[in-house]
Amino acid sequence: MVSVAALLTVLVAATLLGSVAVVRRLHRPARRWRDRLRSRFVLGVPWGSLLVIAVVLAVYLFVQGGITDFDDPVTIPFRTWSYFYPLGMITASFSHAGPSHLLGNLAGTIVVAPLAEYAWGHYPTDGNAAADAAAGRAGSLYRNPRVRAFVCFPLAVIAVGLATSLFALGPVIGFSGVVFAFAGFAIVHYPIVTIVATLGIQGAILRLYSALQNPIYVYTAQPSPPSAPSWAGIAIQGHALGLFVGFVLGIVLLERRGRRPDPLRLWLAVLLFGFAKGLWAIYWFGGENTYLLYQGPGVVVVAVLALVVTLAVTASERPAVPRRLAKAVPGSAPDAFETDGDRAIDRPLELARADDGDDRPGNDRLERVRELAGGTRDRAADGGSLAALSRKQVAVLAVIGVLALLAGVAVPANFLVVEDASATTETAVQIEDYTVEYVEGVPNGLVSGVGIEAIESDEGLESSGVIVASERRQVWLEAVSAQRLSATGEETVYVGGAGWREAVHVERAGWEPVGNDTVYQVWLRPDGGERRLAHESNESRAEARIAGRNVTVGSDGGEFVLSVTADGTEPATTAIPAANETATAGGLTFERENETIYAAADGTRVAIASEETYNGY
Repeated sequence: MVSVAALLTVLVAATLLGSVAVVRRLHRPARRWRDRLRSRFVLGVPWGSLLVIAVVLAVYLFVQGGITDFDDPVTIPFRTWSYFYPLGMITASFSHAGPSHLLGNLAGTIVVAPLAEYAWGHYPTDGNAAADAAAGRAGSLYRNPRVRAFVCFPLAVIAVGLATSLFALGPVIGFSGVVFAFAGFAIVHYPIVTIVATLGIQGAILRLYSALQNPIYVYTAQPSPPSAPSWAGIAIQGHALGLFVGFVLGIVLLERRGRRPDPLRLWLAVLLFGFAKGLWAIYWFGGENTYLLYQGPGVVVVAVLALVVTLAVTASERPAVPRRLAKAVPGSAPDAFETDGDRAIDRPLELARADDGDDRPGNDRLERVRELAGGTRDRAADGGSLAALSRKQVAVLAVIGVLALLAGVAVPANFLVVEDASATTETAVQIEDYTVEYVEGVPNGLVSGVGIEAIESDEGLESSGVIVASERRQVWLEAVSAQRLSATGEETVYVGGAGWREAVHVERAGWEPVGNDTVYQVWLRPDGGERRLAHESNESRAEARIAGRNVTVGSDGGEFVLSVTADGTEPATTAIPAANETATAGGLTFERENETIYAAADGTRVAIASEETYNGY
């Protein structure tokens, strides 16, 4: 019998396809979409974008081991740990932390990569190259449409990916930096189309994928483990870096083609994109699981950058410094600011001339104009280059300056090395060059070497949980926090490299004395290895007192014990009894019923401790 879920999946797909068919019949543009695509793409297909998507999928499946376990790929060795670990720098931009991370970036790529590829085009824009391509004549490889589609565009994407890895701040992972570069490139060419695509179509694609997979989704409310806020898990610097790489490349292409978008549309698109994609979320780490969000300054930064990018693309060529002020600039050349209408003559005029040796008087006049214009530029370059800059040039320099700043802040951090990745406990698990251990209250190796202390505390940042370190790979990572483990009870950490992976299983067990802190143990077990005790917490006393005696829960060599003390007597201990069994110590009888331990004496029975429970994430 066909299930309801399967029928709903078919219904979702049929409804969407039917809607597309109806709208296609209603919408009759003057020029068919197929013709528009064929004018810019080989056979109307964005081959470069498809090839890039295939590469990203291949990295996830075969390099990260996603084909073995799609939900849990290997991520630790494929992050940007340091310049001294080339594998991470090369692979980070094309790797992902999990299936949702991968699908989100692929949805973004599907939306904006074809727009960027369409703006650039498979066919050259100059007439001679386009005619040669249409006629099938041989030309430079760069002008060959198929080379541009299958080689040039993918290589450019790989170059952008490597750049976003090399200048990423911190051990980041993911294709999102390149996706933002696609978006930045597309926005300066098609502002409104890009903003509609990124803010609307991308979400629709993800929702459609989710609806096809799970037409009916059942959610059961339950406590969640402690976690960082969503904005603290976003690589803001990497996203901004990719976006400005796209801006710069887009501006260069617009200048070469002599095109200029509408200023209002461009400003609005950049502003909305920055707000919607969280570029305002400037944050840093406080003390003990505290995060500081500077959203006010972040909003100001996004608004200013939107204006700067708009000016860099659409501002006039008039001098940035007014003529009256230019004379006050030492060494300036005021005659360099002679204007013609709204544009300054600060470069030779690009006037057409005959190349057939024609000596007509008109050509002499054109040559004279070129000489005058060239002389003006030379004088400005010699004595008044700053004063002679146009408004547009100043804005372009500002965009390049922002890009340089975003890239430069990462360089010192990426030169840091992990000086000591050796185990701090005897129970650490060693797998190849990786050390996996559970520790509490150790200095955070990710930020302690940067020289920036916790803002809200006089002490540096500390970490507690499962730590993965490798001196050869420059890795130091709090793979599972102590708080998360206390909520889930068990986790699995994957280490490995290109083509191999191994797992280390982490388990926590504990007992909570009435009215006091939990006593717990943490165990580590590598695949195919023995389970070993990694940590035991301090003992804790129950608030309840029975027959003048106190009961303390502790852990000794991997065994939970109950210790009974009374005034003037030595402690008496016994192991916590198994389920539905009893034990005696110090004149008390302990009974275990399901997950609770009771102490009984002289006809009085009191709950002493309960077993720690977990959410099962």
